[in-house]
Amino acid sequence: MITRDEAWELLKEYNREHFHLKHAIILEGVMRYFARELGYGDEEELWGIVGLLHDLDFEMYPQEHCIKEQEIMRERGVDERIIRAAASHGYSLTVDIKPEHEMEKVLYAVDELTGLIGAVAIMRPSKSVKDLELKSVKKKFKTPNFAAGCSREVIERGAEMLGWELDDLIEKTILAMRSIEDIYENFSA
Repeated sequence: MITRDEAWELLKEYNREHFHLKHAIILEGVMRYFARELGYGDEEELWGIVGLLHDLDFEMYPQEHCIKEQEIMRERGVDERIIRAAASHGYSLTVDIKPEHEMEKVLYAVDELTGLIGAVAIMRPSKSVKDLELKSVKKKFKTPNFAAGCSREVIERGAEMLGWELDDLIEKTILAMRSIEDIYENFSA
């Protein structure tokens, strides 16, 4: 399996923008958190790498997102499980790879949601998720123009795939982001 360091170097080959690298770090940490919380602690590294690489192709190949990354990862000999899981977050948008494993469903659900939560957090005086509450996120969730690039439909579909209430998904993702905030807030490429 590709190591975390190898995955990071691969990501940096195709991503230069701080925003994209920081998003990858956030998803890595959130995926690791969910691996532990959902009883997949022995696969925490795998879940983290999936989170890290999920947008591998987005910066350079936005029109081929979740398509080109499969080609790139296969050329590098990346495990098919990582390739499938990373690509599945583009389900119904750019690929027909339906999230089936719980890891894939979590990635699908939290990718957009972490962006929305992050946008809500930076609007707060603290600029932090440490004191962010569910009701604040729910209020902004219902405002379509706020963080308009974060698909509410995908977030809702992700919660449904997991069999979770939307509030539970949001609350758990806030907790996941709290657990790694020091890492991503101090991140520099």
